Amino acid sequence: MNTRIITPYIIILGLLFTACKKDFLDRKPDDQMTEQQVFADYEKVNKLITDLYGDLHSRSRGLAFLADFSLSAITDECRGSTVENGQSRTFNTGGWNPYDQPGNGYKWADIYSTIRIANLILTGIRKYSTPDNPLNTGDLNIRIGETFFMRAYYHYLAARLYGEIPYIDHLVDPNADLAIPQETFHSLADKICADCDSAIALLPINQTDPQFARAEKGTALALKAIVRWMAATPLYNGGALPNDTRIGASSYGTRNNQRWEAARDAAKAVLDLKSENGQPRYSLYTNYGPNDFVSGSNNKVYTRLFQLYYDFNAFKTEAIFMNMNDKYEAWQGDNYPPSEGGGSRQQPVQEQVDEYEYIAPDGYGYPVYDARAVSDGYDDANPYEGIQRDPRFYRDVIYDGATFRNSVKNTATGSDKIGATNSTTTGYFLRKFYREDYRPGNGVGFQIHFPLIRLPEIMLIYAEALNETGGSADDIINLLNTIRQRSFMAPVPPTIKGDKVKMNEYIQRERRVELFYENKRWFTSRLYLEPSSATQLAREQAWQAAGGDNDTRSQKYWPYPKCQRMVNGMKPVEDPNGKINIAGKKYSMQRFYVAAWVFVSPTHFFFPIMQDELTKDPALKQAPGW
Repeated sequence: MNTRIITPYIIILGLLFTACKKDFLDRKPDDQMTEQQVFADYEKVNKLITDLYGDLHSRSRGLAFLADFSLSAITDECRGSTVENGQSRTFNTGGWNPYDQPGNGYKWADIYSTIRIANLILTGIRKYSTPDNPLNTGDLNIRIGETFFMRAYYHYLAARLYGEIPYIDHLVDPNADLAIPQETFHSLADKICADCDSAIALLPINQTDPQFARAEKGTALALKAIVRWMAATPLYNGGALPNDTRIGASSYGTRNNQRWEAARDAAKAVLDLKSENGQPRYSLYTNYGPNDFVSGSNNKVYTRLFQLYYDFNAFKTEAIFMNMNDKYEAWQGDNYPPSEGGGSRQQPVQEQVDEYEYIAPDGYGYPVYDARAVSDGYDDANPYEGIQRDPRFYRDVIYDGATFRNSVKNTATGSDKIGATNSTTTGYFLRKFYREDYRPGNGVGFQIHFPLIRLPEIMLIYAEALNETGGSADDIINLLNTIRQRSFMAPVPPTIKGDKVKMNEYIQRERRVELFYENKRWFTSRLYLEPSSATQLAREQAWQAAGGDNDTRSQKYWPYPKCQRMVNGMKPVEDPNGKINIAGKKYSMQRFYVAAWVFVSPTHFFFPIMQDELTKDPALKQAPGW
């Protein structure tokens, strides 16, 4: 009889990766069980697999990815405050390195500790022939499918941050060679997709209610689409990363259109997936109509757009993968305006606000920086309610003059004044994800569930892949307009049909608006090499030449370059001719420069591997620039 306890399997990679996970093995009486006893019990194996989902709360955090701030705070979406030791500003000022990085739970060692558990589960089930659930035949195969998916997903999380990583699909013998090299991203993509294929073969199209939010067939299909899309973007397909020292650099510099074809086909598979009743498995959330508004928003915030993140009907139809119970209600208090008892932890910046289009008199949507904007009625001194903006803007951002919980917010005076204690430094406050019935201490309690993958992300991948592979322009426009129509937003102008560049601009802008504050922007800006692109660098030079000081440049040259080296804001200025009237005073809005950020190419395209990991695995190669 095998009397070895299971603990050695838990530490088997201890020499290679830091192991700090506390799992079921630390709890008595199970910690005295042999590995055979554990894997001979379906319920114990099911608990191990359930813990893989639990790790999402630290490996793939939602609203507080960096422990106290989201990834938005280190991109041109938001600016973080100085609370919690100003963690986000450490990134923005270049104060992170292979020896010291703010935050925890999402890094190299953390992710690989979870991958190790997935490998342990798959190995143990095979070795000891784990029995099926005696109460429901077939459950074991579903659990195995989930484990294949989770192994793929956690490798994806590591690859997003570090680029090239080892793909570990087996238990590592601690007595063998522990020098495990990284692989090129295209090799990683193939292996992630192979694990997804293994999952797809075993997973159901719909999980039953007791297993709600576990991986399904469509979840694995969606991960394939995302990874194939990543492999098709310029960072890995035809772009040039400055001073590129990646092991796969030679394979990244030449564009291969087959990568876009693979992304197209993978995304289409998600959109084509049908439930047992023959209906599409995923569909956009369309509850509530054009006359339904959030109470206290002055009929600016559509109920549908708010409920998208709270209604379980949305989770069942549109959410492909969720981090359930990501945060509880107190998180909102951290981000509320001071007048509502909040601390303005993360504040939208002008770079993000400029991406919300306006609806022109011809009935179509255009960017506010389009050449026709002013003639259509856009006034940068009255940019919020003086012209109709994308409805998602009013759902996402509290601006000067916005009505929030029946209170008109004013960033010119009082506790919400720009620069006041705990107030905004950009002129904006966050609104997305906020339930407006909550006030600190009022007894209202709830959980906030964070979407890791939503249907619009896959629709946009498909639209972009069609655009890159000569697909139907009508199909591309229909995909964009379907997403926009759900949000009560005007369609794209038909004049872009057949113009690949303009189509791409609308696709990228739609991605930025639809997925705002969902931890996508940090990665997208790098996948498209924006910080080092010739176009953005030229715009940065033009911005520098636009005036003698930064505020003048901020007012004269926009949209701003996407080099991740600055953020701008908007402030109210008293003006007798101003069109914004708050509490009897008239204001005009004026752009201003907020702060300089540090972005060095290629260093800040990837997170650095911590030095202790390089010591443990001598085959590892540090990310470029670090």
